Amino acid sequence: MDLLRIGTLGSSRISLPALIEPAASVAGVTVTAVAARDKARAEVFALRHGIPAAYGSYEELLADPDIDAVYNPLPNSLHGPWTLRAITAGKHVLCEKPFASNAAEAARVADAAAASGLVVMEAMHYRYHPLVQRLRALAAELGPVRHLQCWTNFVITDPGDIRYDFGLGGGALMDGGCYAIDCLRLLAGDGPSVTGALADPCPPFPGRGVEAVADRSMAVRLAFPGGTTGWFESSFTMDGEFRADVHVLGDAGQVRLANFIFPHRGRLVATRDGAVVADEQGGGDSTYVHQLRAFAAAIAGGAPVPTSAAHAVGTMRVIDEAYRAAGLALRPTAELAPRPTAGAE
Repeated sequence: MDLLRIGTLGSSRISLPALIEPAASVAGVTVTAVAARDKARAEVFALRHGIPAAYGSYEELLADPDIDAVYNPLPNSLHGPWTLRAITAGKHVLCEKPFASNAAEAARVADAAAASGLVVMEAMHYRYHPLVQRLRALAAELGPVRHLQCWTNFVITDPGDIRYDFGLGGGALMDGGCYAIDCLRLLAGDGPSVTGALADPCPPFPGRGVEAVADRSMAVRLAFPGGTTGWFESSFTMDGEFRADVHVLGDAGQVRLANFIFPHRGRLVATRDGAVVADEQGGGDSTYVHQLRAFAAAIAGGAPVPTSAAHAVGTMRVIDEAYRAAGLALRPTAELAPRPTAGAE
């Protein structure tokens, strides 16, 4: 394949920094189409960003034979269903996090991905930046890892933001917590179990029903098979500052990374016996550029990716365990409308 042609589902704001801008600097990648439920909105988005084709439904985009891959930045509850439909349509998929609404849904998508032979990748973009690889190497060098701590804080001023909507897969654990879980898995290994969780549920938003309660903050304790312990807290706040920090305690020292989600703007500090052995800034290309390069390379060369569909199932299992431990309901699988029949309007 000489040119990877990508279509994006929806006109989400994240599409610009996560796909459209990186595509301009990644050789062999182009964004060729956008779809929205309102064709006029898709046309405006396409005109603004120089995208050749605009569709008034996601199905139309998936049916386009000139699209090789799909970017799925839809609301959380639609990640699983539309990734499945993209796989069925024979498209490679870069799906925003969290990968699905729950672990069972993630497993269904992963099974379909494995059977298809397509590249289906969760957009844990931070993993592809060199500073995060440096974090992992230093954690191993100063290890074995004994304990990890992680914080994510996203400022959301609007109480009606969809990230608070239970029915759309909202909640602080789904939004920032999935990053924290994935990062701790990267540093301490797979198979963690939840040993405790405490949630701060937000009041139901008017009109969404009494059952629509999402978490605005969640604290979770983890135990890893090798004996490592972990703890993370993920929150939404009305004001304050964005935070995404991880601290690692090993037998021979400590390493900290401020802003692990966007490490190109982060800082890493490692110490051994109280002396600083590394103090490094991120810089360079954004995490999204590194991620898009990896996605394109996997499609072109068949190399495995660390944020595969199978890997994403492990994170969703921890999310489900944490919700159960905190006494909150799991996010339900969304039911999509039936596919239109041939010739239907």
